[in-house]
Amino acid sequence: MKSDRNYVYTERAHFMCPDMHFGIMAKMESSYDEERLRQSIDALQKAHPFLQSLIAEEADTGRIYYQIQDYLNIPVMVKKEAALWQQDYEELSVRGWNVRKECLLKVVVYPKENEFQILFIAHHLLCDGRGLLQLAEEFAEHYVNGVMPQFVREHLIQGLDDLPPNSDLPFISKLIVGDANRRWKKEGRQVLYEEYSAFERAYLQKHNIKREIFTVCNQKLEEILVLCKQHGFTVNDWLIAKMMLEENTNKVVIAADIRNQAKCYRQGAMGNYSTAFSVSVKKNGENVISLAKRAASQVINICQHPQKEMLVLACYLHMQPELIDAVAISTLGDFESKAGTFVGKNMFGYGSQNGYSITNLGKIQSDTIAEAVFIPPASPANKKTWGVLTVNNHMKICMSDLIAER
Repeated sequence: MKSDRNYVYTERAHFMCPDMHFGIMAKMESSYDEERLRQSIDALQKAHPFLQSLIAEEADTGRIYYQIQDYLNIPVMVKKEAALWQQDYEELSVRGWNVRKECLLKVVVYPKENEFQILFIAHHLLCDGRGLLQLAEEFAEHYVNGVMPQFVREHLIQGLDDLPPNSDLPFISKLIVGDANRRWKKEGRQVLYEEYSAFERAYLQKHNIKREIFTVCNQKLEEILVLCKQHGFTVNDWLIAKMMLEENTNKVVIAADIRNQAKCYRQGAMGNYSTAFSVSVKKNGENVISLAKRAASQVINICQHPQKEMLVLACYLHMQPELIDAVAISTLGDFESKAGTFVGKNMFGYGSQNGYSITNLGKIQSDTIAEAVFIPPASPANKKTWGVLTVNNHMKICMSDLIAER
């Protein structure tokens, strides 16, 4: 009999990896009412089972899954100074996140007389960036207009059958992953969650993330849109080219929403329905237009070939889950595993920690959210990450930079 439990499959990469949280800071041009806010948060929780869940482990199989709790409150903290939200975000970050004991969403509120700002911080096991944007919109619609969010039971990616046809790994990649799995099994080891938690806190205390936010105003954004249309590339392509030029890099990893391609996705569900792939373009004194055109050509090619677009997800599905758990701690900590270190250095980018990445959540028009910024996860693989969100024709880019050890 098939279990109705949601087991952790592709999300396993977020289970024992530090800095797997991200946020959205939204400005609400509505008066603050504590009771109404709590009602809206409660409405979100009732609509989404993952907001009622902790991560648990089956005693007999060792498989981990989302376990619904009878009494689990989304923590809501009220602060005075919205200008200090980055400091508050950092203070919450360095504590780590025990997903076996803590709700997968945390909320910080900054009330003012006729408006307030609200910071949603999500663990990646809850959802991806698009999922968190959806939560922010659902909150705003309930708080301002009393619109109840619809109940949706999550159904996660469980195997290759949930992905488009021809998404399986190439032959050589299968050999590499299979060899890593065999080496891992031969080692006969396993990372205990308590070991990981101690590593996570030590890692977060040592590594400093600097965040800067840039706003692209309506007029400048319109100029960018006209430029993109004239030359036949997208805003995403323009962002890739801009990062390559500003950061002097030839390779940028971008996130891609696959909700329309994942057969298991249910409209409005939490969970991760995104993939990531790298765009590599050698620069030869090019400007942003020519570079964006070349990036666009490569992105189109990747998205036309599921084996390329779904590569990272297929990799997670083929890899031993316990090996995935060991990748971060063996590469960045003091857990000895040659298999974990091999995967961490050669497949996850944790060796050089010099990656560049962009997650663009796209654009929304909202009568309830005045403006918002997306704070991207600071993966240990990346030196710099851009989180991009456009609300009411104002694009905000949050640049997260791993600058040095504390």
